[in-house]
Amino acid sequence: MIAFSAALAIAGSAIAAAWAEKAIGSAAIGAMAEKEELFGKGLILTVIPETIVIFGFAIAFFILGLAK
Repeated sequence: MIAFSAALAIAGSAIAAAWAEKAIGSAAIGAMAEKEELFGKGLILTVIPETIVIFGFAIAFFILGLAK
């Protein structure tokens, strides 16, 4: 049950990050189509949701650490 909880923490955060990155990525591409100088901002905004997966990994690590 503990391993399932850790897997659920990572899977949930990965799905949420993918969903957010899909929306941000399409908006960033649309903005860059109009103004090419927005590439840097679009790249940074596209990478930000990946921190959600890092938080999910940290929570999973803590869950597994509490099991011992």
